[in-house]
Amino acid sequence: MTTRPNIIFIVADDLGYADLGCYGGREATFGPVSPVLDQLAANGLKLTQGYSNSPVCSPTRFALMTARYQYRLRGAAEEPINSKSRGSTTLGLPPEHPTLPSLLRAAGYRTALMGKWHLGYPPAFGPLRSGYEEFFGPMSGGVDYFTHCSSNGTHDLYLGEEEKQQDGYLTDLITDHALDYVARMAPGAQAGTPFFLSLHYTAPHWPWETRDDGALAQEVKGNLFHLHGGNIETYRRMIHHMDEGIGRIMALLQSLGLARDTLVVFTSDNGGERFSDNWPLVGGKMDLTEGGIRVPWIAHWPAVIAPGGVSAQTCMTMDWSATMLDAAGAAAHADYPLDGRSLMPLLRDASLHDEPPLFWRMNHRGQRAMRQGVWKYLRVDGNDYLFNLADDERERANRASVEPERLQAMRAAWEAWNASMPAIPDDATVSLGYSIKDMPQR
Repeated sequence: MTTRPNIIFIVADDLGYADLGCYGGREATFGPVSPVLDQLAANGLKLTQGYSNSPVCSPTRFALMTARYQYRLRGAAEEPINSKSRGSTTLGLPPEHPTLPSLLRAAGYRTALMGKWHLGYPPAFGPLRSGYEEFFGPMSGGVDYFTHCSSNGTHDLYLGEEEKQQDGYLTDLITDHALDYVARMAPGAQAGTPFFLSLHYTAPHWPWETRDDGALAQEVKGNLFHLHGGNIETYRRMIHHMDEGIGRIMALLQSLGLARDTLVVFTSDNGGERFSDNWPLVGGKMDLTEGGIRVPWIAHWPAVIAPGGVSAQTCMTMDWSATMLDAAGAAAHADYPLDGRSLMPLLRDASLHDEPPLFWRMNHRGQRAMRQGVWKYLRVDGNDYLFNLADDERERANRASVEPERLQAMRAAWEAWNASMPAIPDDATVSLGYSIKDMPQR
């Protein structure tokens, strides 16, 4: 029997499919962008057909936390939750709902979130109310890396549920708190009490600030979308800062003798934003085209995962949450059955493959999507499309007119699935940070 692993679930923010070297990303002027993550992929399992549950932040995080389709919860209908929801008692993750950390905690794990929450504000919601014993990070969707203020100018950095004033670059602060947590948990882990660490970076989400860009904080405080600035070089440095932090954590695990029995999973909450590289995919954040939902997925667990694995298994964020529960021997709550499914067999044997149906929907532009096998059904702005992703990952060759029966079958399957989910509420909001007035359409 495999020892119950420590688990570190690393989630980047708005990272594109090809932003990492191991997914075909280009080198930056300073060299490789993601050498640590590239090495983790080489020493573990890389998935080429992994998806986020949504093309926007907070809905994916509902799925991550519950291992269920996010559409089951009212707060996830917001695309995404914005600062106007502060004080709401409905727009957040209900504390009574079982979560990945609460189920792991009940199974004997220690639990912590270091990084972004974005699932509702205290006092109605918060990490400590949903299974985490410890929390350091911002509650909202985006904050300045130096002042740690959210888009409405409110300071948004917390230790537990108390505001935490701490100087420093946020990516490095999140890493530092994660290192401290692992060091404190190590004696217990070595004695048989494993830990679960959610390490949810805000990088490389806007504003476009590297460690050396503290002077920009005053310039962007009125609009963190930073529409007038940023560039590819800055964006890649932001990814590199995160990669360096992950390297520090992996080195600590190794020095403590914990690396072999720690499952490390890395992904992004959705596809890339304006400076990202999603090649060969089209679209990005807010889109149900592949660039909005297909994301990097890396798993590293030397005790179980053989090095050098590459898999084309289709999976979603919530599957990884289910996998972690399975690895920990933690059962789902009977009243909240999981939609995600465990990938533990795949971790043991990268050659395994099946074709489960995957479903998405978005209020924004009336989008819907279904993937099964190589086929994808997509609707955007009332137009239906059918793509063979094995032949056409860029979703440019619409097969709807030549395979009408397949289109109809997939549309019917999507509509049957959608009927099993709560309807999108009339008061659900879509929050767009910019439009075609700010930059040309993709």
